[in-house]
Amino acid sequence: MDLKCKTPADVLKAAKDHKVKMVDVKFVDMPGMWQHFSVPPHELELSSFTDGFGFDGSSIRGYQNIDQSDMLVVPDATTAMLDPFTAVPTLSLICNIVDPITKKRYEKDPRYIVHKAEEYVKKEGFGDTVYFGPEAEFFIFDNIRYDSGVNFSFFEIDSVEGNWNTGTEEEPGNLGHKPRPKEGYFPTPPVDSLQDVRTEMVNIMEDCGVIVECHHHEVSTAGQAEIDMKFQPIAKMADQMMLYKYIVKNVAKNYGMTATFMPKPLWNDNGSGMHCHSSIWKGGSPLFAGNEHLGLSQMGLYYIGGILKHSPSLLALTNPTTNSFKRLVPGFEAPVNLVYSARNRSAACRIPVYSDNPKARRVEYRCPDPACNPYLAFTAILMAGLDGIKNKIDPGKPTEGDLYSMTERQLSRIKTIPGSLEDVLNILEKDHKYLLEGDVFTKEVIDTWIAYKRETEVDEIRQRPHPHEFFLYYDI
Repeated sequence: MDLKCKTPADVLKAAKDHKVKMVDVKFVDMPGMWQHFSVPPHELELSSFTDGFGFDGSSIRGYQNIDQSDMLVVPDATTAMLDPFTAVPTLSLICNIVDPITKKRYEKDPRYIVHKAEEYVKKEGFGDTVYFGPEAEFFIFDNIRYDSGVNFSFFEIDSVEGNWNTGTEEEPGNLGHKPRPKEGYFPTPPVDSLQDVRTEMVNIMEDCGVIVECHHHEVSTAGQAEIDMKFQPIAKMADQMMLYKYIVKNVAKNYGMTATFMPKPLWNDNGSGMHCHSSIWKGGSPLFAGNEHLGLSQMGLYYIGGILKHSPSLLALTNPTTNSFKRLVPGFEAPVNLVYSARNRSAACRIPVYSDNPKARRVEYRCPDPACNPYLAFTAILMAGLDGIKNKIDPGKPTEGDLYSMTERQLSRIKTIPGSLEDVLNILEKDHKYLLEGDVFTKEVIDTWIAYKRETEVDEIRQRPHPHEFFLYYDI
């Protein structure tokens, strides 16, 4: 439940009114996972909102070295809510990270980075509000098993909706109605078996203050889904994206199911993306609406130009896993071409044309996936777009037509995205100046991100045999 608090005093009153039995403080690590610990309500005082609570920053991914481990979490009163999944009334607060020595915000706190971006937009006169609206897709499976060792590696997914189960004996009997690959978009029940599950997710989201526009089954077989949230200011939406994941995963668990935001869990079907809609406003007016291509302003076109120019490095933050690039392949509605278009979903940037209302004019960046850290990804997209505005980067003319049906000669004129996490990390190492503007990102943050991803993900995957390699090569 959203407690609609504005001040620390409001939070203390709400805690008393709702007979809170525990206070849970949440913050985000560098890869983009919520971390938390809990304190009894008597430990929460007015001073807690300035002095914070201590924790070991060296145990959090991407944070401090062990010789500088002491850190503070400082609750943000405006984020107060009652946790919908706890057995006793629990007050939940999203926190900022503060250095206990300097008393300043911690430079590697992802939430601080998005807050700095909001201030940079205002300070440089680009506008006063940046809106983001992500469309995060996910899968709801009935069972998942995986393991990896010296002499074995496997995963096995199952879903009552999985098309591979049409011939499976099931209790009380196989009822069919399993969507074929690439045919799961908008079917009604009984093919869509997850209507009630998604509805409960939506109801809890709205009770927690998230405005939802719709929910539906997505393209893939085996329970792919999407819940669309109404656009919000960039920092608020990053908070809401974390809450979105938390609610989706916990509702699925309560149904005896499991939800994942992994971009490509299934071979030979659509993966899960997170198309990000963004726009800049000033004085209540949308600045991307105009009379240029596709109803955009020149500012909007330059914004696209910046995103397209920096996409090869931007993907290191918006598509930050090795698995991300198994989604970004032709043939599965994935945006692999660095062009913009009005209606073509294979383009990296799209200009939705559902409405002529200037307030609806926005840029949809289709590359990101929901495995990203939303604070870092949203901020990076914004900074790339601002670089385009600042340096008047022309995106050229829009590209229409089916990009997947073009000839090799036609496609040779179109830039495409890099093909791996290793590639985009290498590019980010060279192309990140646009992220450093206004001290929004710092060199330390960029270096930490690249090192973490290389050591814990790229190298770990590169060194391990893949199960399919045995199919291809064992008899050589």
